[in-house]
Amino acid sequence: MKPWKTLSREKILDCGRFLSVERHTIELPDGRILTDWTWVIVPDYVNVLAVTAQKQFLCFRQTKYAADGLTLAPVGGMINSGEDPLVAARRELREEMGYASSNWVFLGKYANEANRGVSTGYLYLALDAFPVKQADSDDLEEQELLFLSQDEIRAALLAGEFKIASWAANVALGLIYLDQRFFQKSG
Repeated sequence: MKPWKTLSREKILDCGRFLSVERHTIELPDGRILTDWTWVIVPDYVNVLAVTAQKQFLCFRQTKYAADGLTLAPVGGMINSGEDPLVAARRELREEMGYASSNWVFLGKYANEANRGVSTGYLYLALDAFPVKQADSDDLEEQELLFLSQDEIRAALLAGEFKIASWAANVALGLIYLDQRFFQKSG
């Protein structure tokens, strides 16, 4: 299979660093040309599922403009221009939760929209997280830091309490990683 080829791009909306939209001309592998392909650009981001040495999972209960009602959320945020994703993950964990970790697992890099761009999410698991300072979140939403057991966070995930797809993916991948690690040790 051959990838699509971008022949040209034109910026049609510029809302600053948080959103821009382009119109692309695309050549498909079969030679057809699409002249009005919309491409959305939003900054890439990190999400971090943090777990303490006592096996407590850190997450927020909060509201988000795009989510209906309360949602659970791992810590996360946008990657600054030129910033390494792991550096951003460490920064977000420290700023928003007041925690740090020296044991990081990269869970993957994922596009948010298959054909329209949007952004890429970098998902991490921070093991043996420990408090280092008072949290200093600049989020607009009210949030409450929760400490959940593995059974509680799994039940919340399965109940749909993580209402943003990348957050649910972060938690699910973190739990899968931990389950595999457990079975490798006991097998």
